[in-house]
Amino acid sequence: MKIIELTNVDFSLRHFLLPLMRAARARGHEVIGVCAEGPLLAEIRAEGFRIVTPPLARRASPLAQARAFLALYRLFRDEKPDLVHAHMPISGFLARLAARAAGVPRIAYTCHGFLFNQPAPWPRRAASLVMEWLAGRVTDIFLTVSTEEAADARRLHIARHPVPIGNGRDPATFRPDQASRAAVRAALGVPEETVVVTAVSRLVRHKGYPELLAAMRDVPAELWVVGERLPSDHGENMEPYFANAGLGPRLRRLGYRTDVAAVLTASDIFVLPSHFEGLPMSVIEAMLCALPVVATNIRGPREQVVPEETGLLVPPAEVAPLADALRRLATNPQARAHMGAAGRARAVAVYDERKVIARTLEQLEGQGSALDPLGPVGPRPH
Repeated sequence: MKIIELTNVDFSLRHFLLPLMRAARARGHEVIGVCAEGPLLAEIRAEGFRIVTPPLARRASPLAQARAFLALYRLFRDEKPDLVHAHMPISGFLARLAARAAGVPRIAYTCHGFLFNQPAPWPRRAASLVMEWLAGRVTDIFLTVSTEEAADARRLHIARHPVPIGNGRDPATFRPDQASRAAVRAALGVPEETVVVTAVSRLVRHKGYPELLAAMRDVPAELWVVGERLPSDHGENMEPYFANAGLGPRLRRLGYRTDVAAVLTASDIFVLPSHFEGLPMSVIEAMLCALPVVATNIRGPREQVVPEETGLLVPPAEVAPLADALRRLATNPQARAHMGAAGRARAVAVYDERKVIARTLEQLEGQGSALDPLGPVGPRPH
């Protein structure tokens, strides 16, 4: 088949779709990547993938979105793919409608989180629901990364047979590694006895950084923050919160890193206090690196983290419970070791990248069947 894999920005293509593109090509498919132009595409092009960069925009501009739709329609009309597989809410909406208009035989979509589940004014949430419902009418294969959002898609009649396909990372890449731990800590001048809490994400408001920075004032540990704000990100600037965190040398901002696995294995606790998620890759990476996870009790993380077994769940947008959870783990190395080992075992069993990609390709190739509502990501044990 000739498959077009489409997402919004280069970050998403590089970190979320590239493993799937590699696997599809290895199975004999012709794969074309489509997203907005960006520096991270150089690595993908170096692997021999053809990348097309239409003017996709992450903003509510009717003119910009109309230009993007026309560009996608022309691309699909000219390329004549057998399958368009779209990702992310706005780019996925435009791509599915353009694919149908261009006569693409099969249209697939992977939902990485419904915007109507994100805290936002009701008109925006209502508009998102309408968009998802309309695009669902032209979608042949509807996948979600979380089981809860597959249930939402079915309940709200967005898709008749949504399949919760999950997310995955490579257990051989993300794993405990004492040599990497020692090397990263030595490079940063951090003693082995120092407890390190690490967050890995884009620097945007809904990742919960104001709460995290406030909570860390009462936690006897360092905070490492890995990530940056993308040029296309919107919303409140996080820089004032970092500038006024009051953590002094206990706050280390590591920026964008290509060695996230090494940074995680050099850490002791992973934290993701988001207000909204799909099924975060960063939690899977941390679990594979045998870190206990402190996350918010929201869609996605609450089906990844088993409370008191692989980590702790706290209410979103609240400082005190987050501080309590982080302090509890920072002062209890035995609990960290136990939860980290259990998290690694769960992630290997449920979030192995090879298994997730195989399930995804089975669906895209038409070999998969509608799965049980609990899906391949599995029920969270109680």
